[in-house]
Amino acid sequence: MNYLELIGSIIGLIYLWLEYKVSIYLWIVGIIMPAIYIFIYYKAGLYADFGINIYYLFASVYGWIMWTYGDKFCKRHNKDISRNDKKKEMLPISSMKLRYYMPLTITFIVTFFVIAWILINYTNSNVPYLDSFTTALSIVGMWMLAKKNIEQWIAWVAVDGVSTGLYIYKGLYFTSILYGIYTIMAIFGYFKWKKLMKQEALDPA
Repeated sequence: MNYLELIGSIIGLIYLWLEYKVSIYLWIVGIIMPAIYIFIYYKAGLYADFGINIYYLFASVYGWIMWTYGDKFCKRHNKDISRNDKKKEMLPISSMKLRYYMPLTITFIVTFFVIAWILINYTNSNVPYLDSFTTALSIVGMWMLAKKNIEQWIAWVAVDGVSTGLYIYKGLYFTSILYGIYTIMAIFGYFKWKKLMKQEALDPA
């Protein structure tokens, strides 16, 4: 039994629950979980996933700052932040602005091809395109999560669904179960956040 993978999967479930509940503590777990999966993915030959977990470490710090001090760190977009109560400085759930769609799409496409090229030419990965797809989309998804955009759930449905099959193929069965649950919960998470977003709009205080 791969106990490190089991521990990572349990921590991953805690992370998912905190994300579903819109708890800022997800970012603390978000630092611990990738630290474990760095070793798991490297051993499994999932080099893009190995790399993305290093990114997750730094993204979790950024996410913590954004969720906690969103009002102070988003002065250029104050219309997106609740101003009715100074104690409510934490970033609210919101829909992603149209101006971000094109840059994020370009980021995804460029990242996908760059990672795939690296995996094909410099590693022994036998799943370069699937590994690149989930990694590139995860980069975009983490950015949206840090911004508390509800569309991040849509990205995770795609990432988690593909990852579930990928990890089964790689023999990471605990992780595949985790990502299967992720896929289902991402759907529920979208509707949960949508409901909370409407509540915040009606009662910003």
